[in-house]
Amino acid sequence: MTTSPDRFLLAGLMGWPVMHSRSPTLHSFLMKQHGLTGAYVLLAILPDGLEAALRAMPALRFAGCNLTIPHKETAMAFVDRIDDAAKKIGAISCVTVEDDGSLSGTNNDCFGYVEGLIEAVPDLRLEEAAIAVVGAGGGGRGVVYGLLDRGAREVRLVNRHRERAETLRRDIGGPISVFDWDDRAEVLAGVSLLVNTTSQGMVGNPPLDLPLDKLPPAAVVSDIVYTPRITPLLAAARARGNRIVDGIGMLLHQARPAWQSWFGIDPKITPELRAAIEATL
Repeated sequence: MTTSPDRFLLAGLMGWPVMHSRSPTLHSFLMKQHGLTGAYVLLAILPDGLEAALRAMPALRFAGCNLTIPHKETAMAFVDRIDDAAKKIGAISCVTVEDDGSLSGTNNDCFGYVEGLIEAVPDLRLEEAAIAVVGAGGGGRGVVYGLLDRGAREVRLVNRHRERAETLRRDIGGPISVFDWDDRAEVLAGVSLLVNTTSQGMVGNPPLDLPLDKLPPAAVVSDIVYTPRITPLLAAARARGNRIVDGIGMLLHQARPAWQSWFGIDPKITPELRAAIEATL
């Protein structure tokens, strides 16, 4: 899709809840940076209204939307085409309205997470890393796929309901080992990276119940949650000397493929943009 100076650009985020999101700040910054006129809006969509909301986008002149909890998996049934990576992940995080009004679904979580991680910890060698991932929902599926796609040696996956983690392992394949929730503390022994992909620790939710006693001091601890920027998990990890990576990097970098798809632009992720997001938290 191409842009023109006289076109009003429109995109948004569908989720429930959604008002915590800093995505409008992010996309408004990028529009100003590129001299474009438009808006990025928050769309609080209940699960039973998702199909109607998605199908309304062409008539409303939306270029597309991002998806967040709880829509990343169910939205797959309501778009016209899905790319191969998103099919394997089993979740979409971005929808593009094509010129003919059809809807295309992709998953940008995998790209956004890994790019943000590498930016924050450039010395982390994924091909040598054992990684513990907590959560097997839409966000977890994207993160696991992204890590394996970049050559991660081993992923140890824990989820409160083991069957969901087993489904992820079967769908994505590769060096994934699934562990019972009761064994989650033991899984941390010897890992180089711990990732929380659940909403536990987000504003309004209880903190993630995960003792860090077995986590190596050199391990990196990452959370895809960014409200608050320092979740209880990250605060506990930092207090014991682990390096931490907040969820802002994933938020910022997943915007790049979305903008390429919606507007034909690859935006730059600058320190000024990160500062603008951090100032809202």
